[in-house]
Amino acid sequence: MEELQRTLSEKGITVKTLPEKGRCLFSTRDFSPGDVILSEEPYVSVPNRTSTESRCDCCFASSKLRRCSICQVVRYCGSTCQKSDWKLHRLECQALARLGKDRLKYLTPTIRLMVKLYLKRKLQTEKMILCSAVDNYNLVEALVSHISEVNEKQLVLYAQMANLVNLILQWPDITVKEIAEMFSKLACNAHTICDSELRPLGTGLYPVTSIINHSCFSNSVLVFEGKMAVIRAVQSIPEGTEVFISYIETAGSTMTRQKALKEQYYFTCTCPRCMKVGQYDDIQESATLEGYRCKDNGCNGFLLRSSDNNSFICQQCGLTRDKEDIKKITGEVNLLSEKASMLLSSGHNAEAIPMYSGIEKLQQKLYHPSSVNLMRTRETLLKILMELHRWEEALAYCRWTIPVYQRVYPEIHPSLGLQYYTCGKLECACFSDIFTT
Repeated sequence: MEELQRTLSEKGITVKTLPEKGRCLFSTRDFSPGDVILSEEPYVSVPNRTSTESRCDCCFASSKLRRCSICQVVRYCGSTCQKSDWKLHRLECQALARLGKDRLKYLTPTIRLMVKLYLKRKLQTEKMILCSAVDNYNLVEALVSHISEVNEKQLVLYAQMANLVNLILQWPDITVKEIAEMFSKLACNAHTICDSELRPLGTGLYPVTSIINHSCFSNSVLVFEGKMAVIRAVQSIPEGTEVFISYIETAGSTMTRQKALKEQYYFTCTCPRCMKVGQYDDIQESATLEGYRCKDNGCNGFLLRSSDNNSFICQQCGLTRDKEDIKKITGEVNLLSEKASMLLSSGHNAEAIPMYSGIEKLQQKLYHPSSVNLMRTRETLLKILMELHRWEEALAYCRWTIPVYQRVYPEIHPSLGLQYYTCGKLECACFSDIFTT
């Protein structure tokens, strides 16, 4: 711990342990928006595996890949990455090569991450690879698992995955129970590694980054440069202030955020935003982001349930909207959503567009103009239209999402910045098309 504190002090941060919160990260100097607070390479990481795309196990590149000739599981983009990863993969390769084809099909990225975790511990214990203050198994061991709060169904899944890890490693000194608890640690502490456009590439475990607590009104943000986790300030952070990031998508009501945090991270958030629960500002925000619109299209008011629970009343103009009217449109949206999702999952993107356009039209009648549900539908249409190179239509949808992004994200935030960037790219694409047609 002392060595970790010395290393972090050079970056202007320190770890404190508070009775009510456990370990926390605090600033020991002033940080300005955009400043790097912390950067950390993963203790272990694995790329995503899909039916259509594979990635280099070392750098996550997706081109010029070759399988490992022995295990036939791991891929590399070249000899540089293969040599860099060899000390760890040499042990993994031997273990994977022992698995039969019937068991290899159950080898998910999560299971591979666990196998690599134990193999790296072994290599560091035997001094085959170096430890450092920010790269050692003691930091992993100190992470909280919340195993006592995991439900029975999830425990059974962890036990099944732990059995396969045990079978792969064949180490008598670790138990299935120990591995299952480590899976619970991964669920609470591992991070999805994304590229500059926030597309998921893989999963990594960052023990120092995991010390940082959550806030729905965070003062910093986690982004990735390659596989490196980088914590950047999005607000001014004075000396002596706790550093916060957000563990979840914050574009939602307090109830939605609290539910997500409780289900995955087993705590109730008490950040300034969540402490407003039940107050007028919070009720208005929740009804605007996830509630219904006034039946007067010219009114921008938000609706709340009537005392008899049979209707919704606009808080701006007082008009009443019948509950059955909302129920009818919701049913139509759900029916269309199911059909559109099936078309999209089967690769029929062009055929899905009219379906999602129909959903959008219904949602405009149903939801408040600032609804995150309407925004997500427009994001889906934006993505499909971009894939089909229908730039002008895509640009229109991108522009329609911007006001909601501005409402739900801070001024300095990767998601908002990416949406501006996407608009710029689409404008360039439209401009280019004008001169090529």
